[in-house]
Amino acid sequence: MADERDGAEIVYGAEECLRHSIELLDELGFPRGVLPLKDLVECGRVRETGFVWMKQKAPYEHFFEGTNTRVSYAIEVTAYIEKCKMKKMTGVKSKQLLMWVPVVEMSVENVDSSKIYFKIPIGVGKSFPISAFMSDEENNKYIERSK
Repeated sequence: MADERDGAEIVYGAEECLRHSIELLDELGFPRGVLPLKDLVECGRVRETGFVWMKQKAPYEHFFEGTNTRVSYAIEVTAYIEKCKMKKMTGVKSKQLLMWVPVVEMSVENVDSSKIYFKIPIGVGKSFPISAFMSDEENNKYIERSK
């Protein structure tokens, strides 16, 4: 695992990690609320390979009201990133019909997309309105742009 982190830019502490994660989500075209991690302690990125990770103090469960979905985030969430996509994700599970299912990919078609897509290991997925994962500020801007 250390090899995939070689050459990483690493930040520590809640404030720096929050800023780093928001910048990353903005850069990729994702709404800021899609990874509502709590008490971040370390975030890293290897620009050469696209590998990223975010560590939090403890596992965290979040209920997304807009999608009626419960999602669990492990202490460490990892992914390989490219524009509009996070793939080979680890540390994220969604509760579906009484079972926890790993989420291995999330993507949007482009930065102006109205849907966000999530995939599980067997390749099937589900889409949701992107607005279900937006902060209030993002949602207001989205509504204005749509008019």
